[in-house]
Amino acid sequence: MTTRVNYLAAAPELMKAWFAFSVQVAESGLEKPLLELVKIRASQINGCANCLNMHTYEARQAGETEQRIALIAAWHDAPVFTDRERAALDWTDHLTQIATERAPDHVYAALAAQFSKEEQVKLTMAITVINAWNRIAIGFDMFDPSYGWKA
Repeated sequence: MTTRVNYLAAAPELMKAWFAFSVQVAESGLEKPLLELVKIRASQINGCANCLNMHTYEARQAGETEQRIALIAAWHDAPVFTDRERAALDWTDHLTQIATERAPDHVYAALAAQFSKEEQVKLTMAITVINAWNRIAIGFDMFDPSYGWKA
């Protein structure tokens, strides 16, 4: 699964805790299709092939359409996303590129109009988790081909 270090074997207790936290965030109550859109978008920005492969597969399993998956990269111009999804995608863009994009008031205002305070925290944690997974997968040169794609 990895060509550099098997991070599961190298730090099993830490990775067990990380997996548990990741699952807890994923099951925190936000809609699964929305979370998959966010995971795909962050993974596009970060260029993480492993996470794109996994989360486009997971999005399809959650009922997402090929059209919407293909249009995530151009979500600003694609009329297929709801205001709630747009707010989540914009928040994802800004937090994923935090060093250059920051988290401006107008982006937060759109988020706050669509998400309760608790949901804002849950979404922010989901964005944080996928960005960390992107860094783990890219850093350790990981690609898991078991997500439904055949060459």
